[in-house]
Amino acid sequence: VQLVESGGGSVQAGGSLRLSCAASGLSSSAYSSYCLGWFRQAPGKEREGVAAIDSVGSTSYGDSVKGRFTIAKDSAKNLLYLQMGNLKFEDTAMYYCAAAPVGAGCGLNKDYFTHWGRGTQVTVS
Repeated sequence: VQLVESGGGSVQAGGSLRLSCAASGLSSSAYSSYCLGWFRQAPGKEREGVAAIDSVGSTSYGDSVKGRFTIAKDSAKNLLYLQMGNLKFEDTAMYYCAAAPVGAGCGLNKDYFTHWGRGTQVTVS
């Protein structure tokens, strides 16, 4: 399984960005059963969970992004999205998408995920 993020960039505070993550190496039916997530890591900080979505579409969010970010997936296209709104300076980080083949326990624990993308940088000024 390979994950490739896109959509990062520089944006002013209060602005919006949409990140995408394309998955390859698995069928759409398999992809739809995965737990999928977005994580971020700022320099000198631990990688933190931003949002996750399970096989039936249930979502979870980190406290700092609730009400501002939305995770969604298109299982027919093996795509994962993160719509980010009202961006703040503290949202600046490298954003990673992640996947795990087991649906139970899907959440924001980074140790749960087995596949990772290389990341896309988001800078808010």
